[in-house]
Amino acid sequence: MSVMRAKMILESVQKFTDGGEKLVFHAVGKAGSYPEDGSDEDNTFARFSPSANLEIYIANPALWGKFKEGEKYYVDFTKAPD
Repeated sequence: MSVMRAKMILESVQKFTDGGEKLVFHAVGKAGSYPEDGSDEDNTFARFSPSANLEIYIANPALWGKFKEGEKYYVDFTKAPD
């Protein structure tokens, strides 16, 4: 069961000569204001997790090219067994 869910946007994809990729994510948010009725889901995530950064190096060839800049992803945190 997930303990926390973050919503992140893929800021950049850096491709390496070995085929690997580095993905750089940051928490969703936007300049300006959100609708007061709370209808923008990003508003909820930005309110409770206003700052987050994540970098992942992808070495699995099956995943290369699968992630596109500007796409949004949920990141679920689940405690791993010891």
